[in-house]
Amino acid sequence: MGIIVQKYGGSSVADIERIKDVAKRIVKTKNQGNSVVVVVSALGDTTDNLLEMAYKMTSLPPERELDMLLATGEQVSVALLSMAIHSLGHEAISFTGQQVGIVTDAVHTKAKILDIHSERILSAIEEGKIVIVAGFQGVTGDNDITTLGRGGSDTTAVALAAKLKADICEIYTDVDGVYTADPHIAPSASKIAEISFDEMLEMAATGAKVLQARSVEFGRNHGVAIHVRSSFSDEPGTLIEEAGKIMEKAIISGVTHDVDEAKITILGVPDRPGIAAKVFRTLADANVNVDMIIQNVSEKGCADISFTVVKDDLDRAKDVVDKITVELKARGSTCDEGIAKISLIGAGMKTHPGVAADMFSVLAENNINIEMISTSSIKISCVISEKDVESAVKALHEKFGLGSNKG
Repeated sequence: MGIIVQKYGGSSVADIERIKDVAKRIVKTKNQGNSVVVVVSALGDTTDNLLEMAYKMTSLPPERELDMLLATGEQVSVALLSMAIHSLGHEAISFTGQQVGIVTDAVHTKAKILDIHSERILSAIEEGKIVIVAGFQGVTGDNDITTLGRGGSDTTAVALAAKLKADICEIYTDVDGVYTADPHIAPSASKIAEISFDEMLEMAATGAKVLQARSVEFGRNHGVAIHVRSSFSDEPGTLIEEAGKIMEKAIISGVTHDVDEAKITILGVPDRPGIAAKVFRTLADANVNVDMIIQNVSEKGCADISFTVVKDDLDRAKDVVDKITVELKARGSTCDEGIAKISLIGAGMKTHPGVAADMFSVLAENNINIEMISTSSIKISCVISEKDVESAVKALHEKFGLGSNKG
């Protein structure tokens, strides 16, 4: 057998008993003849608790020091899991991201993996050991500790699977797969048996919390099959793989929503070449990720530019916008945190016209106003009021027949 990479999230290792259960699952995989590399998140709510302490210390903690703090959570979980495996009679060794050479760029709190020096992992595998690696973290070329952002352990796992040429990357979590919508909002939502990388990437980027989008991108770019499944059962979950391997392509695979974005509008921007480039280059230089963008029709030589950012970037974005508003002599700016993004995802919409029209009709029938629209070949996203998000998810899920008879 080959190498299997398994990743366990914080809920899977929330306490001692769950850590022991995870250890048994890992040992079972090892006993089936596989070499096993495990990536682990911090225990339970550890990361949130560490963040809370940091913000009690200062309203604007230095990002380098945040990474130093947050990276400690995974060091606890890898050591405890290694101990649990030892107690079952198997050899295991735990490593931090720095110890196994997960090299990242220097963008603290949301670094990107540049390379992995796998020699130490491969050496431990050759010795017959189960390797436990701290997720969510890496190190710069200058040996500064970095973290990969929310859900970063997913990316650690898939990146390791790519580097080690693993047979599969199993992502264990507290849900048993990817669903057609959030089951808490749409009770009839059903588990998707298999989905393409492109569809899953769009779902992750538009609000599905099961996987970090960058982990899916890593899987797609390196051909790593990803199996999302529950750490509390042996049932198969959702397999994410190349589109060509999927037998039946649904028109719509899922409805996603995201309430973690805010809309910023710069009012009265001079409408001349280079202004938009200036605005969004300045935001990019401040490491602010912009999602949707809309510019209204020019009036009297001026236009309004609206865009959405994740709420974690909002304070930084506001600082940039305040400065650029003065620099461009714009009329001012506004910020709306009460928005939500609702999206339809499906490879089948490429060959089925009318999906957008149906989506807009459903929202209109439910008296839901659309503020912004963004499309790709397999996605349609609309910005709506946050108060309307639940009714929008339910109505779209029903309209496109995504109930429990699916997958």
